[in-house]
Amino acid sequence: MECRTRYIADFDIAGMRYWDGATVLSALKVGEGLSLVAESDNAADPDAVAIYRDGVKLGYVPRSENGIVSQLLHFGHRDVLECRILKVDPAADTWKQVRVGLYVTDKTAGK
Repeated sequence: MECRTRYIADFDIAGMRYWDGATVLSALKVGEGLSLVAESDNAADPDAVAIYRDGVKLGYVPRSENGIVSQLLHFGHRDVLECRILKVDPAADTWKQVRVGLYVTDKTAGK
């Protein structure tokens, strides 16, 4: 069996309370893909990686997980990363409402 992606990490989206995640929380679905955007000009953390859904900023990859993700994005390897929703819990504390998984994609599959 061919494996298309490999698990890297999973984490709760950091900073949900400070961005617009609450405006789309009810629409988020398990398995849905999210976008990753490096913010190398972020004064608080030059390795910051924001997480978006359809142009809405949900929050960030936690600082403890963002180093390699930031580097991959910085060097143009956006197409090898996937970020997918693993859990949505509107009743949880804001910092634990959305858990995502990060995966590296096998671009050699099918070649």
